Amino acid sequence: MGARVAVMKRVIGFALFCVALGMVLALILPNMFVAVLCIILCILAGYNLFCC
Repeated sequence: MGARVAVMKRVIGFALFCVALGMVLALILPNMFVAVLCIILCILAGYNLFCC
């Protein structure tokens, strides 16, 4: 069970890193349309990486 906990810690850490990176990106983007486009792109890429 220790290996599963280590894997979950890595996954949660990666998710938190990605959330922080997204917040920084949101500060830089010029308008809401580009931000929504990036959100949709990240959701699709994350789904494909996680499920496929």
